[in-house]
Amino acid sequence: MVRSVLDDAFFDSFSSSVRGFAEAESLPPACYVDQGFFAFEKEAVFFKEWLCVGRESQVNAPGDFFTSRHVGEPIVVTRTKEGQIAAMSAVCQHRGMLVAEGCGNAKLLMCPYHHWVYALDGALMGAPEMARTRNFDKSMYGLPRLKVEVWQGFVFVNFDDNAKPLAPQLSVLDEVMENYDVAHLDGPPAAPPNRLNWNWKVMLENNNDGYHANRLHKGPLHDPVPSALAAFPELPDDAGGYYRTNGSLHADASFNPTLKALLPVFPKLTETERNRVLFVNVPPTLSLVMNTDMVLYLIMQAEDADHHSLVMGALVMPEAMQNPMFDRLMKFNQEAVQEIVEQDLHVDELVQQGLKSKFAPRGRYSWQEGAQRQFNVWLVDRYRRGWAETKAKAKAKA
Repeated sequence: MVRSVLDDAFFDSFSSSVRGFAEAESLPPACYVDQGFFAFEKEAVFFKEWLCVGRESQVNAPGDFFTSRHVGEPIVVTRTKEGQIAAMSAVCQHRGMLVAEGCGNAKLLMCPYHHWVYALDGALMGAPEMARTRNFDKSMYGLPRLKVEVWQGFVFVNFDDNAKPLAPQLSVLDEVMENYDVAHLDGPPAAPPNRLNWNWKVMLENNNDGYHANRLHKGPLHDPVPSALAAFPELPDDAGGYYRTNGSLHADASFNPTLKALLPVFPKLTETERNRVLFVNVPPTLSLVMNTDMVLYLIMQAEDADHHSLVMGALVMPEAMQNPMFDRLMKFNQEAVQEIVEQDLHVDELVQQGLKSKFAPRGRYSWQEGAQRQFNVWLVDRYRRGWAETKAKAKAKA
């Protein structure tokens, strides 16, 4: 029988991961590979934090809907007839069938199994042949609603009815992102989720690791954005996200063979902003890579300790999409970015394997890994609160 890692000593050990980068060490490997810890993390983090599910533009018109999934929970997001965005469990409250798949436009949501019909806000409207069922009240069987909020054009949901609003937690990110005007950017539909064989934290850490950029990605595509020009601003303890900047060797640097922006540059950017790349993170689900003509977004959908799915999309100036050459320019950019992505995916899978070893370390950080320490601060605060709640519940049952 495998002993649980969940005890006071384990959570006390997190203290060394939130020190200054010169003294900090990485989280215990069990945080990445232990299924029991993931079950704790699911309750302590994913059922309490704001989770990105997509872009507001995916539900522009009344009746528009799209589906998503986090920690195994199917979610449907709609635009109601009244023009409001609603988010709900996609699980029919009759026998568990999913009421929606993919995306589209519909007047109602209908379970294909037994044709229970739900309004776009989740209210149960019709349930065939239930008249003989005693004490059946349709108002009691609507789709469970989730809190929903839009930030910078991204739709977030929260399973916790008591969750604090998201936007005030991200004001420090709003400031650094202001001139990109992300809420009003557009882009082609994101690719379907890609299932990956490693922990969601390995993915999020890689997205924000300045240390590996000119080592793993050494070569012309990444060299104009050198690791030596990375910076990790200190943020308030209550910030709901964090960011890093990385200076570039020339203005409007981009990860394509020309090394320059190919699409219209965001017009409000300052000279300083045009000479750097911005990396923004809203854990546990959203990472942004912000060049001067394009914002790449990555939505991580945790599944278990060893798996998550990744949604990748791109945002540009709306007029860029009117260019007859837009598709070719995007393909040119994306093929180059994919070369970098494939290098990342390869090492991420090997990191997950290494973290399962009895020799897996709690490693020390370079100054170029400042974002990892920022991520640790965000996580450890939530882990500690979750552990305190877990112990309180256990005590109450005793």
